[in-house]
Amino acid sequence: MAPCASLLLPVFVILATLPIIQSVPTFFPRPSYDQSLAKQPKASKPKIPYKTHYFPQVLDHFTFQPKSSKIFYQKYLVNSNYWHRGAPIFVYTGNEGDIEWFAANTGFLLDIAPKFRALLVFIEHRFYGESMPFGNNSYKSAETLGYLNSQQALADFALLIRSLKHNLSSEASPVVVFGGSYGGNGGTAVLIFLSPVKLVSLFLVFNEKVFSSLSLSVLAAWFRLKYPHIAIGALASSAPILQFDDITPWSSFYDAVSQDFKEASLNCYEVIKGSWAELEALSAQKEGLAELSRTFRACQDLHSLDSVWEWLWSAFVYTAMVNYPTDANFMMPLPAYPVQAMCKIIDGFPSGASKITRVFAAASLYYNYSRAEKCFKLEHGPDAHGLHGWDWQACTEMVMPMTCSEESMFPTSSFSYKEFAEDCMRTFGVKPRPHWITTEFGGKRIELVLKRSGGNIIFSNGMQDPWSRGGVLKNISSSIIALVTEKGAHHVDFRSATKDDPEWLKELRRQEVEIIQGWINQYYPDLKRTNKE
Repeated sequence: MAPCASLLLPVFVILATLPIIQSVPTFFPRPSYDQSLAKQPKASKPKIPYKTHYFPQVLDHFTFQPKSSKIFYQKYLVNSNYWHRGAPIFVYTGNEGDIEWFAANTGFLLDIAPKFRALLVFIEHRFYGESMPFGNNSYKSAETLGYLNSQQALADFALLIRSLKHNLSSEASPVVVFGGSYGGNGGTAVLIFLSPVKLVSLFLVFNEKVFSSLSLSVLAAWFRLKYPHIAIGALASSAPILQFDDITPWSSFYDAVSQDFKEASLNCYEVIKGSWAELEALSAQKEGLAELSRTFRACQDLHSLDSVWEWLWSAFVYTAMVNYPTDANFMMPLPAYPVQAMCKIIDGFPSGASKITRVFAAASLYYNYSRAEKCFKLEHGPDAHGLHGWDWQACTEMVMPMTCSEESMFPTSSFSYKEFAEDCMRTFGVKPRPHWITTEFGGKRIELVLKRSGGNIIFSNGMQDPWSRGGVLKNISSSIIALVTEKGAHHVDFRSATKDDPEWLKELRRQEVEIIQGWINQYYPDLKRTNKE
């Protein structure tokens, strides 16, 4: 997504002669991770109450070529502390990253497992984390990456669940699937920048614990639709299931990010909106990049404005996504309501302070809330959570066009499928299929389709989350329910309960538990009647 087109970090072409930023392609958000802190190693494994297992998974579920039956080992995590044979199995459909990361940030399942006596299973998505079909060569070329798509991933989940139930001698256990963002749904993208001189296409290197976090709630919903005989229901949190084609206005994501900041402080919104032109003008000066290197405390001298733009863009987008009501450490350690905290920093400067100084201080809250970092690695940061495969998915099936409107606090931008496709062809040698997701899973006129063909799905969205604009926000039927909270952020309901949770969040989770309980209460009598027949 160009600066506004996708949840990847935007890389911008410097227009040396222009005092005002021209329309450029949008930045595409993707499931979130962060890469900017200096000395940041591969993310350490969080301590979680799960046992690690590996399942011999089939490479290709849909053809019978000789290579199709190749086996790779898919990682999954299990917590059986409260489970007994025949009790429910709650499955988290893995996102675009290391599965431990998602397990550590989905305390909701641990909170409700005792009530349901549920077995908890977190399945890692193929081509992420340790679940690499071709080992270190998994990302080598389109020949190997060709096996990375949502349909293969859903089939992986189905096969693993069936095998697990068989091995546990618990074929009758009801399965409920859970997913947040892409797990619910989310995405990364390619940035395309236009200048009066030339066209430059660049891949955004954006962090997404969110995007994810463009994240697998979408997968949970799609799994329920594709495999209703395996899962009796799905809770899809922050799933942008309608972010494809032209179902949702392309500018909606960045309009929502901007609205979050505008609601916190109009001055804050205006400072951020005006900072891009100020950055552009400074970078065009002879010693502009050197000054930016000092202002942004870069560990190494900056080579272009791109990295600064990306660094700021990421901080504002991800902070809007995780504008949680309590302290959290999902993408980065942050205080409660971090958007408001950022705006308080911006508003606290004297009137003569530059916009650049203000936005740097605000973004530093995201990257350095602990104040332990002496410098920032703005260029060439590591992929801390193993999200690299999302670039391929965004260039093949997960095409989510995004733009920035005049109402956005980001520079206005457009989306060109032609340039996007050309960039994907140069990068991977493949052409995107922009309409495949809606062909395979639907989306257009979803209220008419799902009312007749779906059931037992909860779509949970918080309106502080910019991905919510591509979510299901109204009930479709008595069993396809939309739970919408005005102050909710990106899959906030999946986080562990705390004593500081506001009442609206407690009520949201209470409703989710009540609905899931209803599915299970209906399932066991139906099973008993079936066994008698």
